[in-house]
Amino acid sequence: MRTALPVLTVLLAIILVWYVAAVAMNATWARDQAARADVTLSNAELVRQTLTQDRPVLPAPHQVALGLWEGLFGQKITSKRSLVWHGGITLSATMAGFAIGTLAGILLAVGIVHSRAMDQSVMPWAVASQSVPILAIAPMVIVVFASAGVTGLLPKAIIAAWLSFFPVLVGMVKGLRTPDQMQLDLMRSWNASAAQVFWRLRLPASLPYLFASLKVAVAAALVGTIVGELPAGATAGLGARLLSGSYYGQTVQIWAALFAAAILAALLVMVIGLIERLVLQRMGLAR
Repeated sequence: MRTALPVLTVLLAIILVWYVAAVAMNATWARDQAARADVTLSNAELVRQTLTQDRPVLPAPHQVALGLWEGLFGQKITSKRSLVWHGGITLSATMAGFAIGTLAGILLAVGIVHSRAMDQSVMPWAVASQSVPILAIAPMVIVVFASAGVTGLLPKAIIAAWLSFFPVLVGMVKGLRTPDQMQLDLMRSWNASAAQVFWRLRLPASLPYLFASLKVAVAAALVGTIVGELPAGATAGLGARLLSGSYYGQTVQIWAALFAAAILAALLVMVIGLIERLVLQRMGLAR
């Protein structure tokens, strides 16, 4: 209860500020409509109209909640208006990109830890790769793959992998370098090979860092997938819902898709957290 109370207090404060902002931002349209009809609006009527507009500048929380409910539970899962269906399309590319990015990050981290040349050459380029805005990279990736006749999941997965490999790389490098010199010397005194040092010392020590970076990486992969859906003019995926909503001024649809993406990201992070708990408990590393 002590933990829930501060969270609920902050949540209620956010909702209150959101309602106030919705009234303020939507009031101009309501006043313009009243002026055209030569009608004077009372404050209560003004508030009511600002919170019930079909295409508000800023949807009220209850409008977003209703749009999210309709998108998740008010449609058949196979319907192209269903956020579950669009979320499944985005999820498939997200997981493909996450797998590619995770594998690339782990392999590069192992190479960097064991090779000074890779440490001095690969790591700076990895850092530099993240300084380029993904909004600039995504259209180029889509165009290059489309010119080669490759469309659909793979280009979006590559963009997702671009964002997700770096957190895994940094976290894994940090984790693999966690063992101190005394532990390494002890392994050498037992005549352990480099492979045994890796599998029995470095890798177990890196797991907490790896799982922490995976939580960041999976959220980054989801962002990359959604960004990858925008320049392609996709008709499926949460990015497509955002795009179509912006085309037709359906702000409630945009916000509902945003919240659906946030829920999907939260679920993915929770799944990784559950796997982390099980793995660390099995290895005796959980607190």
